[in-house]
Amino acid sequence: MGLSLVSSRALMGLAAPAVTVEVHLANGLPSFTLVGLADVEVKEARERVRSALLNSGLAFPHNQRITVNLAPADLPKDSGRFDLPIALGILAASGQIDGARLAGWEFAGELSLSGELRPVRGALAMSVALRRGGVDARLVLPPGSAEEAALVPGMAVHRARHLLDVVAQFLPAAAGEPPVADGWARVPPAERAADPTYADLSDVKGQAGAKRALEIAAAGGHSLLMIGPPGSGKSMLAQRFAGLLPPMGVDEALQSAAVASLGGSFTLAHWGQRPTRAPHHTASAVALVGGGSPPRPGEISLAHEGVLFLDELPEFPRAALEALREPLESGHITISRAAQRAEFPARFQLVAAMNPCPCGYLGSRTRACRCTPDQVARYQGKLSGPLIDRIDLHVEVGALPPDELLAAPAGEDTASIRTRCATARQLAITRQGVPNQALQGQAIDEHARLDDAARQFLHTAATRLGWSARATHRALKVARSIADLASSQTVSTAHVAEAVQYRRALRGA
Repeated sequence: MGLSLVSSRALMGLAAPAVTVEVHLANGLPSFTLVGLADVEVKEARERVRSALLNSGLAFPHNQRITVNLAPADLPKDSGRFDLPIALGILAASGQIDGARLAGWEFAGELSLSGELRPVRGALAMSVALRRGGVDARLVLPPGSAEEAALVPGMAVHRARHLLDVVAQFLPAAAGEPPVADGWARVPPAERAADPTYADLSDVKGQAGAKRALEIAAAGGHSLLMIGPPGSGKSMLAQRFAGLLPPMGVDEALQSAAVASLGGSFTLAHWGQRPTRAPHHTASAVALVGGGSPPRPGEISLAHEGVLFLDELPEFPRAALEALREPLESGHITISRAAQRAEFPARFQLVAAMNPCPCGYLGSRTRACRCTPDQVARYQGKLSGPLIDRIDLHVEVGALPPDELLAAPAGEDTASIRTRCATARQLAITRQGVPNQALQGQAIDEHARLDDAARQFLHTAATRLGWSARATHRALKVARSIADLASSQTVSTAHVAEAVQYRRALRGA
């Protein structure tokens, strides 16, 4: 009879609660029982572990009763991440490795039938959770996952390619020095790329007004809606917006990468690069905000600290668009299910694009619009007032005539504009601790610093245009960003006037 304990981690949103894999071997009718609120993938570990042990030349206790408990019992467990700790628990309980030496180590990894270790999702979330909780433990992970976890500064992460590589490190003391395992290595801390690569804004010819709006949005963290005919450059502008944002700090990069790791989309080549997510307009509300069982991050969380680009905005399902309203305000999303509740960060910048009418050519100088006023009203009416209220800047992107397009010189490059945006954002951070878009309540009045003429102008504009309180405050925050770009301590009438122009591109906005 033998008992062993092996430490691992489950996934619940960005949290990685500790799981103790308890393995008990006893005499009795041979069986392999796995308990502890395990999902189907975890229960299938019985067959993977048995085959991996046998094919690796290790002994499997066929003639004993094997009980594996994943504690705590009320915490849901999913995926094949517990294969490696279960296998080690069986080996320790049967005396093939020294169970006492497993203390202070945490393991995760999926086993192939041959004993090879396969990557698991959420490795970076595990490492971040250890760092946040101040847990002094060493991680053992498969190739790919180990390199992710090593991105967290100060973490001791070891990579193992095969089950035998791990077994060799924990043999009983009587076995002497552990044999050399080619697949076992301490993963060095990852070095962050000095300057992530983004598409350059100089590729877009003309469109000075739209580029100005992008600059303001990047400086203050504002959301943006571009309205224009097909082929006017809306998508090109949006795809280059992430390059205007300031470089990510270490904590921002870690949190963004941890969410991507949960979604299975993280690659080391994109470490430190702000993400740009562009879901198709057929995406459902669950695809956008997240969901499922267990809860998985949606597009808004995968765009955390980056850009969410929604092209053809009115074509998205109404429920999907309305689901964006709360995350745009709060910067996070809570997914509640019967079995569990998970919270994901969702601090993204929304960049949306749409045509002005169903045919796309309302107001175009190149083609005539064939839509009736009623069709235009119905098309633009697909966007609810509360959603439009939450988008700070509305800008028209007109089509360039062929002569202007072919003769236009290359525009200002991304690096130059990013420098101005970073300077303006730093002014805001120094003054109030958060970007202008994040100002709330009394902080708006305290830091806006409107002069008397600007205050009167904003009051008149809000009254005549019928703005809500939210729309008025958002215009005020945009004006604050415009003033920061001009290195002005106060917000003047000129700054407010420009901000007002960015809320008049849509009917009723």
